[in-house]
Amino acid sequence: MSHNWVTASDGVRLSVTIDGRVDGPTVVLVHGYPDNSSMWGGVAASLGGKHRVVTYDVRGAGQSDKPSGRASYRLDQLADDLRAVVDAVQPTGRVHLVAHDWGSIQTWHAVTGDVLRGRIASYTSLSGPSLDHAGAWFRAQLRRPTPKSLKNALSQFLHSWYILAFQVPLIPDLLWRTGLLGKQIQRMEPDAAPPEKSDGLHGLELYRANMFTRLSRPAPRPAEIPVQVLAPTGDAYVTTPLQTEVARWVPDLRIRRIVGTHWVTRARPEVVATAAAELIEYAESGFESRGLRRARVDAGPFEHRLVVVTGAGGGLGRATALAFAEQGADVIVADAAGAAETLKLLEGHGVAEYTVDTSDGAAVRRFAERVRAEHGVPDIVVDDAGVHGSRAFAAMLAERAEGGQVIPLASAAVLREILRAAEKGLTP
Repeated sequence: MSHNWVTASDGVRLSVTIDGRVDGPTVVLVHGYPDNSSMWGGVAASLGGKHRVVTYDVRGAGQSDKPSGRASYRLDQLADDLRAVVDAVQPTGRVHLVAHDWGSIQTWHAVTGDVLRGRIASYTSLSGPSLDHAGAWFRAQLRRPTPKSLKNALSQFLHSWYILAFQVPLIPDLLWRTGLLGKQIQRMEPDAAPPEKSDGLHGLELYRANMFTRLSRPAPRPAEIPVQVLAPTGDAYVTTPLQTEVARWVPDLRIRRIVGTHWVTRARPEVVATAAAELIEYAESGFESRGLRRARVDAGPFEHRLVVVTGAGGGLGRATALAFAEQGADVIVADAAGAAETLKLLEGHGVAEYTVDTSDGAAVRRFAERVRAEHGVPDIVVDDAGVHGSRAFAAMLAERAEGGQVIPLASAAVLREILRAAEKGLTP
C-alpha cells in the first residue's frame, strides 16, 4: 500500500491510497457522506487480488484538506478533484469508477461531463443519483401524474427529509459538533461506522452548495460508458425508482437490486466487489457474465436467469423447465432417473442435466454445490421432487444478496400459476 497527496486545482490537498495488484485494471473508489475512504475497506480488500485499487478522502473528509466556503464543495470542483486523482494515479489510459452516496453524486457529474471524457471505462453506482437526473425524474413523476408516479415522488420526498433539515443554518452544525447527529445515524443504520464529527460537519456544505441549484435546473447529462446501478432494497435515503429509472440518459445500463441497507458497502462488501468486478471485466475484455446480462434494462423477466428444476425427467417438472426456457431462461434439469430427454427439448436454453436422488439430503447438497461451482448461483430453483433442494439452494441465494426464488411444486395448479405469470411477463 502506498499513500500520496494530490493537489486539486484550487490548492486543496487530497489524501490518496493505492493498493492491490500493480498490473491489474485501476479502479477508483469514491466514498460518500458522512464517510471517509476507510468505508471502502472490505470492498477494496475483495477487489485487491485482481485490481489496482485507489481510494481517496474527498475534500472535507478524512485526511484531506477541509476548505471553508460553500463554493469549494460545488459539483464542478468535486468532479475536477476526481480528475486530479485519476491523472495522478494513472496519467494515461482509462480507469474504472465505483462510488457510493455523495461519492456517486459527484462521480455521476464527472461521468456525464467533459472533465474525464475518454478516461473512464466503467462506472458502478450505489445509493447516489445524478442530481440532474434526479431533478428530471421528479418532474417526470409530476408532469403527468398517475397513482404510481405520485407514490414514487412522495416516497422519495419522505426519504429525503434530512436534505431540507441540512439547509437550516447553525442547527445541523451544532448537532454534529455535539455528536448527537452521529449517534442518531448509528441508531438508524447499524451497518454505518461511527461517523467522524469533522466529516459530518464539513460535508454539510455538499448539500448547501448543490442540492437546490441542480435539482431546480436539471440539465440533460448522458453517460457514454457502461454503467451499473446497485440499488440496496432497504435504502432509507434513496428509493429504488430514483436510482434506477435512468435509462433515457444511459444507453448501456444495468440494474442490480442488492438485498441490504444504505451501507451495504460495509455490511456486504464481497457482494459489491463481485458486481463491480463483473462490469470491469466486461469493459476490459468484452466478456459479459450472466449476472450482467440479466441486469440489462432491456432483458425480459426471465431472460438470462439461471433456473434449476428438479424432478424434470417428465411430467410437471419437464413442463416447468420448458415454460422457463420459452421465456428465455437458462435451465438446469435434474431427476433421480436423469433428465437427458428434457435437456434435448430445451435446445439452446438447456445448460446441463444431472442425475440426483432428491430423497438423499447429502446427495442434493452435493448437487447444489456442483451447480454453483460449474454454473454459478441460480436465480430460481423449482423443487418438484422434495424439500432438500429448497434447503440446499436457499442459503446460496441469500449469500449472493441479489434476490431469487425457491419454488416448491406440489400440483398442477401451481404450474398453471407459473405459466400464467410467464405469459404476463411476471416473475412468480
